[in-house]
Amino acid sequence: MALTRSGNRMVGLAMMMVVSALIGTVVVAAARTPPKQPPTTTPAASAPAQAALPTKYVVLTFDDGPDRVYTPQILDILATYGAKATFFEVGRNVAKHPALTKRIHDAGHSVQNHTWTHTDLRKTSATSFRQEVLPTDQAIRAQTGSTPGCLRPPYGGINNTVKQRAKALGKDLVVWDVDSRDWTKPGTAAIARRVLAGVHNGSVILMHDGGGNRSQTVAALPMILKTLKAKGYGFRTLSC
Repeated sequence: MALTRSGNRMVGLAMMMVVSALIGTVVVAAARTPPKQPPTTTPAASAPAQAALPTKYVVLTFDDGPDRVYTPQILDILATYGAKATFFEVGRNVAKHPALTKRIHDAGHSVQNHTWTHTDLRKTSATSFRQEVLPTDQAIRAQTGSTPGCLRPPYGGINNTVKQRAKALGKDLVVWDVDSRDWTKPGTAAIARRVLAGVHNGSVILMHDGGGNRSQTVAALPMILKTLKAKGYGFRTLSC
């Protein structure tokens, strides 16, 4: 009788050990199984945001404004074609038409410094250089809330002295590599042809919205923008 009870106890103990081992195996297996991840999806709304930006671009620049007649027309055309530009403004014109400078900035364009009187900076004294640049900064800042970092020297006039003085004022000098020569008033077709014949990826294009009659520039601009967009160009601005 005692032997039977002992045998029973041994059998019971063995069964408990087997059950415990099985439970442990299940726990370990569960711990090693990675949790099921929810399916990943890309929201439809994010697709346009992920679309590749144009690999080619140009920088449209307009000098000598703002002008009460031609600047608004150019802004309307740029808006029609979804293009942004950089306007190098003459300080005394900003003082005459401050609301236009604000409109340019509010439309998402860049407003930069083109001196106060459009003088050749190579021929100025150090004092005159500062008087050409700093008041223009102030006039633009009053309308845009930011100080221009770019300085376009009139006539593209650059020498070592101009470089040193610009650097001392924290300015980057910006010129161009495609000149429409629209200031010569060669005709609408000639302006468009000059721009489109010389353009390449990264081109900085020079046109004018002030400084004289710019009706030919206004007339040529839609043709230029339409062709550039058809060729896959995007439009960037300068801020330096």
